[in-house]
Amino acid sequence: VLYEQIGDEFEKQGYFLVDADENILEEQKGVIRSNCIDCLDRTNVTQNYMAQKSLNLQLQRIGVFDSTECVSNFEDDYTKFKRIWAEQGDEISLQYAGTYALKGDLVRYGKQTVSGAIKDGMSALSRYYLNNFQDGVRQDALDLISGRYTVGTNSPSQIQPIGSQPSFLPVASALLIGGVTVTSFTIHQAGRNTQQYLASALWAGVTAGVVAMIKANGRHLCSRPRLCHLI
Repeated sequence: VLYEQIGDEFEKQGYFLVDADENILEEQKGVIRSNCIDCLDRTNVTQNYMAQKSLNLQLQRIGVFDSTECVSNFEDDYTKFKRIWAEQGDEISLQYAGTYALKGDLVRYGKQTVSGAIKDGMSALSRYYLNNFQDGVRQDALDLISGRYTVGTNSPSQIQPIGSQPSFLPVASALLIGGVTVTSFTIHQAGRNTQQYLASALWAGVTAGVVAMIKANGRHLCSRPRLCHLI
């Protein structure tokens, strides 16, 4: 459906082509920009499809394929193409998000698989952790390298020594997990006597208090960039 909407414009943009004598036969007149608001994963699936279309046009132009053939007709070559594209998507994703790209099985196999769905779920959980508790320093590095943050000789350093500020995340996490576990256990045993009811209420209160503390102090628990303010 997407290609039907942009196919004519896509083909008009063309590609760069030279002959054996280095004469320019055709120049590329534009690019396709595809991006989504929250991730690079579905974008990679779309770009893979557009790259396949472009490859078919180029190979037909130079006579490798006739007008009815495409790379998907040649299983070995098509498998290599999909693997290369999926692997480059993984490499970009590792730099950008810290995990392999999601939807990689759509690029490799053309469909969502059970193992792929499980892998995507694990990657999503890993991204949540990395985004909240690890990526602050990475963003600082990008801001510094890209020039978004400029070091001033007369301005105080925005970077504090590692370990100068205590992290309450491990303690909060342990209390939360412990509270949920004990609350669940005591609720299961609550029908036996009044003491179990009181224990359930106590641990439920502790768990609720920890949740409230995490919610109120989330900005301090997370790893936030220190050089430039978040937009």
